[in-house]
Amino acid sequence: MNPMSICTPSSSSSSSSSSSSTKAWIFHGIAVGAAVAVAIGAHAYLYLRRPGKFRTRVVGIIPARFASSRFPGKPLVQILGKPMIQRTWERAKMASSLDHVVVATDDEKIADCCRGFGADVIITSESCRNGTERCNEALQKLEKKYDIVVNIQGDEPLIEPEIIDGIVKALQGAPDAVFSTAVTSLKPEDAFDPNRVKCVVDNHGYAIYFSRGLIPFNKSANVNPQFPYLLHLGIQSYDSKFLKIYPELTPTPLQLEEDLEQLKVLENGYKMKVIKVDHEAHGVDAPEDVEKIEHFMRERNLS
Repeated sequence: MNPMSICTPSSSSSSSSSSSSTKAWIFHGIAVGAAVAVAIGAHAYLYLRRPGKFRTRVVGIIPARFASSRFPGKPLVQILGKPMIQRTWERAKMASSLDHVVVATDDEKIADCCRGFGADVIITSESCRNGTERCNEALQKLEKKYDIVVNIQGDEPLIEPEIIDGIVKALQGAPDAVFSTAVTSLKPEDAFDPNRVKCVVDNHGYAIYFSRGLIPFNKSANVNPQFPYLLHLGIQSYDSKFLKIYPELTPTPLQLEEDLEQLKVLENGYKMKVIKVDHEAHGVDAPEDVEKIEHFMRERNLS
């Protein structure tokens, strides 16, 4: 398998069989009714609920760029005969909470590939510093208005639609939050892998911190097999009003040190809702991950 094969869109059916049995379960009852949010200053506008339904219009955006430092051309890599971006798009289209799904990219090769398998594409500038800023630019270019934007990582080709639906419901049920995301159990072998981002949450299901290092970190400096460490899955949703101001927020020290955009949200005092899901994470961060995910799919007869 050549991980840098040129994109050849495939029309075969999406690998949906692995998602039908996956059920997202949510920390500390995200379905509990919307609590009264206490907010001041710049945050207050987020908590003034308009009459009727709350955060109902939802768009899924898959940000994709060619010039990745760790894996150039990653969205176009072939995974069992399909470009990875196509596999991600097919999975996203199965989420019942999404009214629309688009790919946001600054690269014409990616855009042409996506149009070839039927995806809607928004061309964004090369100046976007991360996926969140690319989602924001794409949102401004969409004709319709949306209340929630779901940032769907293009390097998670086996993402379950139920996880997408879960983080949308979490944000709809937490008017004091501007952001929602998902975590799953961390495997011991991934504990010290900086490409596997870890997360800790409070007793109410809100994020406390994200790190490329192991958190919490005990004084023995070893993994505690009894502790339920959490792995961040990367997929996240935003209140669209917050997404518009996100690029204007000054980069923060922790964000820059860890190179994690979620930390800019937390350092600026905003709240982030977290759900925990039972998910076998198979992100593609480096070329060697392609063979691993293909092996996983063959073992489970996923096409």
